Amino acid sequence: MVVSSTDNMAAPIRTLCCSALKLSGRHFSSTCGVQAGQKWRLEHGLARSGTEYGPMTDLPDWSFEDGRPAPPLKGQIRRRQEKETLARRIVMLNSEVDHGVEAWNKKQEEARRTEEHRKSLLLKPKGKLLMKKSKS
Repeated sequence: MVVSSTDNMAAPIRTLCCSALKLSGRHFSSTCGVQAGQKWRLEHGLARSGTEYGPMTDLPDWSFEDGRPAPPLKGQIRRRQEKETLARRIVMLNSEVDHGVEAWNKKQEEARRTEEHRKSLLLKPKGKLLMKKSKS
């Protein structure tokens, strides 16, 4: 088995780094700092992060002195397109659900009609059975 010199060096360096972190007085954390306050925001009905939606992201950063709005930024245009795409998808899925409910109702009505027709084709009671059935 042939082992290259870089493989031989990687193991001692990795061991050295790991042991240095263990002996260090500082703690090493690999958690994401972006999640700070996420639980609180969700509990209060706000966005997951402060940059998803709201006045700080939806409103322009500046406007002209005479009151004209500033041209939209790339991020604002992208968010607007994402919202439009989402709205179109919601409308499409809603119409699919409506069509599915209509088809299910038609199928149920057809099954009811078929059952009624099948019952109407059954033999009718005659004679004494008819008299007993009408008295009950």
